[in-house]
Amino acid sequence: MTDTTTTIAPERSFEPRPATFDGFVHARNARLVDGLGRELLLRGVGLGNWMLPEGYMWKFGEGAASPREIESLVERLIGPERASEFWTAFRASFITEADIEQIARSGFDHVRLPINSRLIQNEDGSPIEAGYALIDRLIGWCRTHKVWVLLDLHGAPGGQTGTNIDDSPHNLPELFMDPIYRDRTIQLWRQLAKRYAHETVVLGYDLLNEPLPNEWQYRYAGELATLYRDLTAEIRLVDRDHLIVYEGSHWATNWDIFTEVWDNNSLLQFHKYWSSPDRASIAAFLEVRDRLGLPIYMGEGGENTLEWIYAAFRLYETHDIGWNFWPWKKIDTLTSPASIVAPRGWSKVVASVQDPSALSRDEAQVIFDGLLSAMRMENCTWQADVVAALLADRPTVIPGWGFGYRGAGESYSVADARPLPGIRDDEKVTLIWAWPGENPQNPFEQTDGRPYSPNEQLVVRLATDDWLEFELAASAGTCRVLDAFGEDARVTTEITSRGLRVTATDMTSIAQIVLEPRT
Repeated sequence: MTDTTTTIAPERSFEPRPATFDGFVHARNARLVDGLGRELLLRGVGLGNWMLPEGYMWKFGEGAASPREIESLVERLIGPERASEFWTAFRASFITEADIEQIARSGFDHVRLPINSRLIQNEDGSPIEAGYALIDRLIGWCRTHKVWVLLDLHGAPGGQTGTNIDDSPHNLPELFMDPIYRDRTIQLWRQLAKRYAHETVVLGYDLLNEPLPNEWQYRYAGELATLYRDLTAEIRLVDRDHLIVYEGSHWATNWDIFTEVWDNNSLLQFHKYWSSPDRASIAAFLEVRDRLGLPIYMGEGGENTLEWIYAAFRLYETHDIGWNFWPWKKIDTLTSPASIVAPRGWSKVVASVQDPSALSRDEAQVIFDGLLSAMRMENCTWQADVVAALLADRPTVIPGWGFGYRGAGESYSVADARPLPGIRDDEKVTLIWAWPGENPQNPFEQTDGRPYSPNEQLVVRLATDDWLEFELAASAGTCRVLDAFGEDARVTTEITSRGLRVTATDMTSIAQIVLEPRT
């Protein structure tokens, strides 16, 4: 059997690229550049759950999925006065300067800040200074640690999605149904733009998160495009410099409305979850970039295995697409860099969503106090393997199907390939199921980062002298190349300028490359 244990020399290391605040980030020739004109490839994380709570991040299900439902639950469990105190403490604890320091130290250059309009705007349209103080404080921390802030309107007045992720009062996209909400949204963006017009720590303005999913994407497509144009005009009355970010409809994946350039200093954003990490899945976005000459950005993606994270984020970077990983932190997770250890008794809080008798008010107070302590960065479990996969900085595992995206002769050489329909099938490489039988059409739906089940496992089949290249940003330690049976594959390995090349010495399969953890 061929020895596939290899020492990967410490030839290169990932160089953190801190933000620079000499001028504004802006669009130029379908790319982003910083204030000094240097081209950027953004790498960031999303601060989900801080200013707009989402039920799944608390382990809640139906009944406590939206911000309003979560607030109602907390109030029911500990009473109105203590609930108000809890939310004040929550916003002081969930994201602190320690989080931003760790984000910068890990090599990220920006954060995307999801904002709930209810925190910064009263019903009469006037600003709420306590909410703006949270943003100002975050900007101060980010200035200190050289991280940009992308302002993201995650919950617009009235709701832009009609689902539990946007705080819509009636589970409808009333932003597009009631002119009052439309007027308030325009007013809100004018307020934001006026306040931060000269703030270079602010990366740009993400106008609406994931507007109009499902059937709404067709019903209000014209209204969305018109609103984007009106928001752009309103912002440009007070701010000529900041980048404006537009998301497509249907979870930011439908870009049919992008038929013309509304603003030369703009960025188009898509999101990508639980789908094959291949060029076909982003081809429509690349086409719009080429046609309109605007930069594009993967603004939300994650919630998956280390293998998927490694492959998907190499896909983006190979195609010069900056990205933002979702989310930075949540309770008891495998898929975020920071995992909050649930306080003792948290399962009772989860149960109380459906069973009000699950715990007493005093018990609930103790548990929520414990949560406030547990969520602080210094008390979280740090999951370095997630960051390593994101940055290809000596990831713990690389899937065989995660070879590079540069095409034949660059990322692979295979003499006789039989691609697997629907999964990287534009590459002349043979992908097969490790265990053929009842295999899923989409094997990438590990929303909680669980291991692949046997019928979800894919391997690459290689003949003698076929090779694959796997891209790495940093190299050190040793690795093993394993086949479908978990044995050493019949291959040799060598260091390349982009990472690691694996060459077959006989007919073999490659399931994964396991790298020795950093010590």
